[in-house]
Amino acid sequence: MFFYMDIYLAYQLHTKDDIIVAFLSELGFESFVEEDDHMVAYINKNLHTKKNEEEILKVLHHYQVDYNSEEIQPQNWNALWESSFQPVRVGDFCLVRADFHPKDENIKHDLIINPKMAFGTGHHATTHMMITAMKEINVENKTVFDYGAGTGILAILASKMGASDTDAIDIELESYHNMIENNEVNHVFNVNPLHGTLDNIDINKVYDVILANINRNILLRSAEKLYALLKPGGIILLSGILKEDMEMVENAYVEIGMLKTDFLEENQWACIQFIKN
Repeated sequence: MFFYMDIYLAYQLHTKDDIIVAFLSELGFESFVEEDDHMVAYINKNLHTKKNEEEILKVLHHYQVDYNSEEIQPQNWNALWESSFQPVRVGDFCLVRADFHPKDENIKHDLIINPKMAFGTGHHATTHMMITAMKEINVENKTVFDYGAGTGILAILASKMGASDTDAIDIELESYHNMIENNEVNHVFNVNPLHGTLDNIDINKVYDVILANINRNILLRSAEKLYALLKPGGIILLSGILKEDMEMVENAYVEIGMLKTDFLEENQWACIQFIKN
């Protein structure tokens, strides 16, 4: 069961959409649909506690956002978004499209992503930056770990870029099933979809590249575990971070032995690249 929250944003608040999404993400909301004058946010019913709702109200009241909410059964994202879902293009490097969009033969990496209940289509700035950053990374014959994989979009891209083996994990069962389906439609056979958390990853396994597009709090809590999973000299890309929180995340990862080598910013969001010393 998913808890459905329809949040109506006044036009003058559109510049704060990303900030509100970031706060709601940290409170457990996983998917967002933006319309002309409102936003629809989705959260698992089990995460929507009384304390959680109080925190949500604080955020919405702070930004003077009117809202109403209701509980609904899980929906198929394709049915919800098909009429407005547009392909996402990152230069000639990557095209993210649904299966009903035509293929572009001039694109290096063609990704078919049918989102269903999972988050990750390339439309959000955080995913877009991760794809942009991956363009500059050599993953050929490398092992990759996609943490908080959602639809599996980044893991699938890594596979198409030549990664030898990729593990992709998400805490949501719907995301796990969606990853399997997206692997099949993209004819990807070396991405291993997993359901669970970092605790479900073999502590003896290490990776050349780690991709983590989640949120600030989880990235901070997971820093030492992600460090342990990364090979010496390995690369980690982090996103789901507000620009105002970038220094906090950077300091946490530098303290445990990471070296910041690059970063991107888009709207209110940031993506940081580190190498393990």
